[in-house]
Amino acid sequence: MTIAPAAPATTVPETAVEVNRRPRGGIGATVLMTLAALVWISPLMLLVITALRPLADFVSHGPLSWPHSLTMHNFTQAWDIGNFATTYRNSTIVLVLKVPLGVFLSAMLAYALAKLRIRCGAAIMYTVFLGLTIPIYITIVPVFVMARSAGITDSLIGLIGPYLAFGIPFEVLVLQSFIRQIPDEIVEAARIDGAGAWRIFLTIILPLAAPALVTVLILDAVATWNEFLFALILLNSDAHKTIPVGLLNFQGQFSNNSTGLAAGILIAVVPILIAYTFLQRWIVGGLTAGAAKG
Repeated sequence: MTIAPAAPATTVPETAVEVNRRPRGGIGATVLMTLAALVWISPLMLLVITALRPLADFVSHGPLSWPHSLTMHNFTQAWDIGNFATTYRNSTIVLVLKVPLGVFLSAMLAYALAKLRIRCGAAIMYTVFLGLTIPIYITIVPVFVMARSAGITDSLIGLIGPYLAFGIPFEVLVLQSFIRQIPDEIVEAARIDGAGAWRIFLTIILPLAAPALVTVLILDAVATWNEFLFALILLNSDAHKTIPVGLLNFQGQFSNNSTGLAAGILIAVVPILIAYTFLQRWIVGGLTAGAAKG
């Protein structure tokens, strides 16, 4: 009896397998996301176009029309009226003083809550996170009274305390979630080698938590740069105003000059746009790195 040879197995081309593995509806999803991105960025595009067009062209043809000519005069005029030379300096000083200090304090507290055995650790953690639920508006009067009693109103130093109080809870929330994912074996090995809590924090925790530290550093810098309410309440003189408060100079003087106002807004937000453009990878990566155990 003869046995027929088995038919050779047919091989499926790799390209066909790759095509079958591709999710369906990819083109439709891409189109929808593109349209959503255009809608999302349209206010910024309209702001840029308005800032670059002459006022007469804006008034004659309306805000949604394409400009017939472009000009940079709006920016030079807005720079002088908004006193940006002073407000940029003041905002930078507050940024340099507050953000590194806030991130370092938040990292220390997050390390203590995540890796150290401290009394009432859970109570301290919930108390810190309770700060996320307190509206900033109900603290205006107490903060102003305390700042006036301390003699630090109309001073850039007077902004540091309120900024730290409202910035630390969110930073601790992000950092302690990330630090908890650091293996305990690394910390225990360092303790066995004789490292103390401070050495472990400075030489092990901070380097390993670099993605989360960069994330909270960026987000805190953006929030500090844009903060308006406390700066409005505590600062009085033009010499100490920050950028958000300095934009109030456009009120009245640019009430009918929409192009000048648009130029002033662009001057104020350009550092934030640059930061988000070049550092968005760090922001997303740092926020999601501690979300799941690896």
